[in-house]
Amino acid sequence: MKISHFFSLFLLTLGAGCVIFSHMLALSLNENELETLRILWERGESKPAEIQARFAWPIENGTLRSVLVNLVEKNHATRRLQGKAFFYAACVPKATLLQTMTRGLARIFAGGSHRELVAQLMETSDIKPADLKLLRQTAAGLNPQKAKRKSK
Repeated sequence: MKISHFFSLFLLTLGAGCVIFSHMLALSLNENELETLRILWERGESKPAEIQARFAWPIENGTLRSVLVNLVEKNHATRRLQGKAFFYAACVPKATLLQTMTRGLARIFAGGSHRELVAQLMETSDIKPADLKLLRQTAAGLNPQKAKRKSK
């Protein structure tokens, strides 16, 4: 679902076709675009066929190519021609997009409060009491998974 038409976009060009974007631009990404970025973060620079093979659901070649064009136009990905093949790479770091999207979700659903957003997620999702241990460790800065996630 796209909601970009509700918001104005404020972009600041960095170079190499990448940009810093507002939280509204991050929220304008659809499910196929997010899945494509997930694959590019995991694999790095990839050809469309490589991306298509790793999609979590079936996606038509033409649809994927439209998704890739959209990501390049939104400055979330770059496209490089090598020989006869195009290679795509993500521009925005995974952690940056997560932080930006979380900030936007908190603003929309929880009056800007990350604490309230987490509380709502706990009330409306399948977070189990055992999961609270990880949340407490993370809040206390004791989560060993955090260092592992940051290195990706």
